[in-house]
Parts: sequence; structure tokens; C-alpha cells
Amino acid sequence: MTREQGNPNREHTINLYLSSSFYLCSWKYDRLNCNQSVQLVYGSEDQMSEISKRQIVIGDVHGYYEGLINLLEAIAPNTDDEVYFLGDLIDRGPHSSQVIDFVRHHNYQCLLGNHEQMLLNILTGENIPVALMQAWLHSGGQATIASYPDATVSPEHIDWLKSLPTYLDLGKIWLTHAGVDPKKTIREQTADQFCWIRDEFHSIEQPYFADKLIVVGHTITFTFPDVNPGQLAQGQGWLDIDTGAYHPRSGWLTGFDITNNLIYQTNVFTNRLRSLPLSEAVMKVEPAKINARRSQQRA
Repeated sequence: MTREQGNPNREHTINLYLSSSFYLCSWKYDRLNCNQSVQLVYGSEDQMSEISKRQIVIGDVHGYYEGLINLLEAIAPNTDDEVYFLGDLIDRGPHSSQVIDFVRHHNYQCLLGNHEQMLLNILTGENIPVALMQAWLHSGGQATIASYPDATVSPEHIDWLKSLPTYLDLGKIWLTHAGVDPKKTIREQTADQFCWIRDEFHSIEQPYFADKLIVVGHTITFTFPDVNPGQLAQGQGWLDIDTGAYHPRSGWLTGFDITNNLIYQTNVFTNRLRSLPLSEAVMKVEPAKINARRSQQRA
């Protein structure tokens, strides 16, 4: 398995827990000569427990089950780790039903994304306009339906999707799919803001929370000014980790190890894996550039 590092002049280590909690496996790789080596570091269970509990956030999966499995194999969460999904498990990719099954089976916490909201509106609503149905199908819904036997979304999955929260407060980290309306309190927000908002949130000049970082997905990061495919985007009090797994320009699916400020990524098209510190993975986004873009779009 190939490990690729974003910075070609650095050597990094991916730590993997083996089935026995007594060993720590470190996969080292060197970008300059592509040499790889595996080391076993012996340690006590007490030493292991000090670094074992992590909080991990996964960006928009969009039906790429195999990519998700590759990413989680690299992250190697153990039973003590907390794994969270930002929503948009479904649509666009070929295996949406398998992604939902996997997340449900492992009891991972997941947020409601705009694609889950669209599915629920279409499949559980009444008198749905044809145009709305077509919009969802063209936004990846057709691939989701095709991932189910007999092209029928299971009632169990629908019930589970209905139960998804719109945000999670982890203390210093606050998770939601898209963002918040900066003019409203949390109680005033609706699912539409949490699942759909973009520039109005991204262009804020002061953090929404004074003591929390808002981690979101929804908006592909390379759509921000000066951000390249695979890079994360950071604004005033927010961090976007949706690196566009489904998009041909990117293919990168991102996992954020909050505890260690470490980014894991897999490319769903090439199966490449890489890991790098958060500081090397993120590009800062200037609110003025977002506002300028909004002005151009309104003109």
C-alpha cells in the first residue's frame, strides 16, 4: 500500500493499532525516494491508553464505500475512539446503501447532510413536484437508488436518516454539515441553514463562537479562492474538510484526527493514501474574497 505525503521534503509516520493492544505499528514513508518501512514499537498497555482515545471527523463520503474503508484502515480507529461523520454519506458514488450500513453497524455518529435531507423530502413527502424529484436524481440520487436491491431504499435506512441530528457540540469543536446563519442564534437556525448555507457563513469576519471551532463539509474546498484540490479551507472560526471525494478534479476523501491535529486522506479514484499535519493541509480563506465573489454573482 502506497502512502503519499503532501510535503515532498518530509518523512511522516502513520500509526496503526494491531489486533493486540500491546503493539503499535508505525508505517514510515519517505517522499524523496519512495522507500517504505514498517516498524513495531513495543510498549505497555498503559502507554498505549494515553494516546488511544481520539476524536475523528470524516468529510462527505458521497457513496464511495471502498474509499471510506481505505481511509478508516489508515486512521485505524479503536473501540475507544469517537468517529463522527459530517453528513452526505449518500448520492453520486456507487455504494450509498453500503456506506449507510457500515456507519449504522459501527454506531458511528452522523449528522444530517443536504443530500440526506433531499432523500427524506422526496421519499417521505407528499405531492412532490416532478422538478424537485429530477433535481435530486441529477444530484446523485439515481446512484443511491441503484445501490439498493430492487432500487428500493430500505425502511430501516429511512428511519435512521430521520434520526440524524443537525449539529453536535464536542466542546471546543462544533460539528454541522454546512454551517450556520451568522445573524441567528443556534435556536433560531433551521435544518436548511445547517444543511445548505454557504457564502453567508464562509464570509463571516468574526468567529460565530468565541471558544469553538466549527468543522463543516458540504462546500468542496477547491471552490474557495486560492485553495487547491485536496487542501482544507479555514476561515474565521470554521474549518471545511469536504475535499470533493466524488469530483473528478479531486477524488480526495478526508478524515480529521482532532486530538492530534492530523489529516488523513485517500483518493477514491487512485487509492492513494496520505497523512499530514493539519497546519500543512489547510489554506486560509479571506472573508473579503468570499464577499467579492458574492458581489460578482449578484451583479
